[in-house]
Amino acid sequence: MAGKYSRVARVASSVLSTTEEKAGKRDIRCTKEKAMFFILRISRRLVAFLVWLILATALRAAEGAGQRKPVFLYSRYFNAEGEQRYLPDGTFKDVLDRLRTDFDVRTHRERLSPTSSLSVPHNLIGVKVVLIANPGDKAVGTNRPPSHFSSADFHFLTEFVEKGGGLIIMGNQENHNLEIEDTNKLLAHFGIQFTNLYTDAKQLVVPKNTPIIGRLRWAYYTGNSLTIDSKHRAKPRALVVNDLAQKPIKGTRDQPGALLASAEPGHGRVVVVTDSGWITDSAFNGKGVGDVAIKDQDNWEIFRRLARWTAHLQPEAGVRH
Repeated sequence: MAGKYSRVARVASSVLSTTEEKAGKRDIRCTKEKAMFFILRISRRLVAFLVWLILATALRAAEGAGQRKPVFLYSRYFNAEGEQRYLPDGTFKDVLDRLRTDFDVRTHRERLSPTSSLSVPHNLIGVKVVLIANPGDKAVGTNRPPSHFSSADFHFLTEFVEKGGGLIIMGNQENHNLEIEDTNKLLAHFGIQFTNLYTDAKQLVVPKNTPIIGRLRWAYYTGNSLTIDSKHRAKPRALVVNDLAQKPIKGTRDQPGALLASAEPGHGRVVVVTDSGWITDSAFNGKGVGDVAIKDQDNWEIFRRLARWTAHLQPEAGVRH
């Protein structure tokens, strides 16, 4: 009798062991499936991070090899293809050449924000200042329409600035294919807005107590004006307010309000100007823009100081920030 119970016990034990082994294998398979799902889930983010890490490492290596100047990027991404104004090898050649004293100057038409939310804005890695002049509204000729500022641009450009980057955006006068609506959505993050009110070309002597550019003479070649939200957390301020006592050289439009403003969101700096023609070659050499010439001007010195300020370069003697 005892032998029968012993045999039954052995059979039961064998069955139990087999059952536990099968259950264990199922648990292992289930665990493996869960692990694979988790790995697949994070792989895209990991790849994006590794790409960023490789690019950042390469940049630091280049800097260590002797790249000391901050990078100044003239972005043409938002300009209409076929637009002949403000080309880097055209009317902006002189200003970009002069900037090379203080900056590693670059220019391209590549997008600034990443192509997906899981990517990184690699075109902004290592860049200290971004210049965008006269963002385009409509297509020129048979070319494709220009890119307007998108929600991705709002996010990544704002983040770029708040982390210490510099941004210079320049508007213009009417009939210059200037896009306002989406540009203002970006500028709203800094408490500044473009308007459709215009002031004609004039010489403006900047008051001596003005930060950064005080006492300089600005040859202003027509543009729109700005509104500023003084309570905005980005701390916007007007650097140049239109002086109605200084009359336009040609034309009658003379609107009150700011023509040049700055903001300091987070750790970064922003400059917004209502004219793009003031830093062209012909503005610098006194030949003028269109049929207006303002010979007595300090336009290069004004732009140089603004560019240095947005890049957080050390203030020079006598320049108050």
